[in-house]
Amino acid sequence: MIDATFSDSIRTIVGAENLLADEPLAAHTTFRIGGPAQWLVRPRTEDEVAAVCAACRQAGVPLRILGAGSNVLAPDEGLPGVTLQLTDNFATVDVLPGGLVRAGAGATNAAVAEAAWEAGLAGYEFASGIPGTIGGAAIMNAGAYEGQFSDVAANVRCLVPASAAAAGGMGAAERAEQCETAAECTGVGSAAEGEEEGEGLVVVDVPASEAAWGYRTSRMMHEGWVVLGATLQLRPDSPAAIRARMDDLARRRAEKQPLEVPSAGSTFKRPEGYFAGKLIQDAGCQGLCVGDAQVSTKHAGFVVNTGNATAADVLALIAEVQRRVREASGVSLTPEVRLWQ
Repeated sequence: MIDATFSDSIRTIVGAENLLADEPLAAHTTFRIGGPAQWLVRPRTEDEVAAVCAACRQAGVPLRILGAGSNVLAPDEGLPGVTLQLTDNFATVDVLPGGLVRAGAGATNAAVAEAAWEAGLAGYEFASGIPGTIGGAAIMNAGAYEGQFSDVAANVRCLVPASAAAAGGMGAAERAEQCETAAECTGVGSAAEGEEEGEGLVVVDVPASEAAWGYRTSRMMHEGWVVLGATLQLRPDSPAAIRARMDDLARRRAEKQPLEVPSAGSTFKRPEGYFAGKLIQDAGCQGLCVGDAQVSTKHAGFVVNTGNATAADVLALIAEVQRRVREASGVSLTPEVRLWQ
């Protein structure tokens, strides 16, 4: 339970207009599912992010990070504590010399791809139709159409415990900034094993070589670091050629994916050597429903919300699909959607 003293402290950090009580998460996820966040907090600066994280840690208040909510299933009962939303206030996109594009965590993949196209920089076309933000793409190593985030990332800007920056390097010598509030910070979210009590937070640019990206995973995900932005290394190309590729991918998406109904994108990770959608189809699950949650009739790799689906509906449908696919093929499907509990 959050007391008035804690909520007052968060209100002081971010301003009353950026602290929303009992905010429906369904309004902030592409699945259009989810109960109320006890407190939805919209920080305006990196220092405010650090201060909110510190306050949560000190008070023992649960903390979640939310971007566009495009790969999340939020629970029907909502979430206790603080849901920290990094969207509009972190949506800047800057084209830099040398083919670099720097974007805040809240910048959408579409906005970054458009900025790159306008600058005649190629390499991010694959992500132009991926719903969500740069922050989510960095954490998940988002990918599509033979491309993935790690292919073009130069570094990822993160809020990390000071000990992690010191131990891992992570570009801290080149660009590390002690937050104004760092003396009060004790870590990002809950303390990790080995972190010192009272430890500060620093903002560092984690080089791509130290991000430990894999298939839909990263060091940032496993460490629980807060992603504040990223810099991409792209290559020059003609805007016409870039636009043609983006338009082609948009056409292919529209033809094959259920973009007209709410979903969280691909529901399952691709098992090695298989395609999840084909396995689901072969197991007779295409069109299968639980409540208003349905395995899409357009693409079996997507679970969609056909009306008023609940998180419970989606979880039950995921479990049934996993069971049937396992029985039919012996393959275990792992959700790609992040299942918040």
